[in-house]
Amino acid sequence: MEKINENIAKKIQELQIIEQTLQGLMMQRQTFQLELNETLSAIEELANAKDDVYKIVGQIMIKSKKDSLDKEMKDKKNLLELRVKNLEKQEDSFKKRLEKLREEVMKEIK
Repeated sequence: MEKINENIAKKIQELQIIEQTLQGLMMQRQTFQLELNETLSAIEELANAKDDVYKIVGQIMIKSKKDSLDKEMKDKKNLLELRVKNLEKQEDSFKKRLEKLREEVMKEIK
């Protein structure tokens, strides 16, 4: 009986760790998703720009070539999309593990 309680305690502890990790991943994904949305908006505005374009670097704006800035923004968009997808896959993996552990703990408690 004592071994069962020890086993349940370990699984509950693992559940808590997985939940914390999952929350961290979700926060990272939200941050990258927000940055991706901003990048998509910048790409759209850049496509509509007719005159000079500027890039913000630190606390200053620098005049840039539209083509090079467009390429930079699209590269950034691709990288952010890749990061978001990767984090989504990790989230799914942790969610499945979390669900499996919850089921195991519930079975052992009953």
